[in-house]
Amino acid sequence: MSTPKTALIIGASRGLGLGLVKRLTELGWEVTATVRDAQKADEIKAQYDLLFVNAGVMGPMHPNPTDATAGELGQLFLTNAVAPIRLAKRFVDQIRPETGVIAFMSSVLGSVTMPDAPEMALYKASKAALNSMTHTFVTQLADNKPTVVSMHPGWVRTAMGGEGADIDVETSVRGIVEQLERFAGKGGHHFVNYKGETIPW
Repeated sequence: MSTPKTALIIGASRGLGLGLVKRLTELGWEVTATVRDAQKADEIKAQYDLLFVNAGVMGPMHPNPTDATAGELGQLFLTNAVAPIRLAKRFVDQIRPETGVIAFMSSVLGSVTMPDAPEMALYKASKAALNSMTHTFVTQLADNKPTVVSMHPGWVRTAMGGEGADIDVETSVRGIVEQLERFAGKGGHHFVNYKGETIPW
């Protein structure tokens, strides 16, 4: 009998994070699920095949940066860009080298080459910042580093995505897990969607 794969999902209380926990469990993975800030990180000692950092807030509803307060901007960029990298650095030594995967919940809106959704300018900027910081994070990893994936889950019917979104959580997480398994062991940093399509930076 083979040893089950293991995953640490940060930000698993609802939506896509909870959906990932359910899907991985269905596939026989052993899953550790935590709240987003992982305040009890020191209690998590195991080695994992997958670390998935699922962090994201929509931020201010006004798209004009001049209308946002310093507090709103700070919270948006801390949650969407800085905190995920802090968490990845905290757990990177517990991800299996070479075969492991570290994944971040990114967005196609974080692509600076795709001028879309001006009404979400601040959210877009925060996800672009996450992608940029992930690039830097990857360059600082050791030689036997895990694969890193910046994942666009699609436009999903969640509290953030809204009822008018294209796909349900189950469709998204099935695709996400397929891509994570496909990229395991390949190395490098990949920006893809849940279908496996490459997204330009």
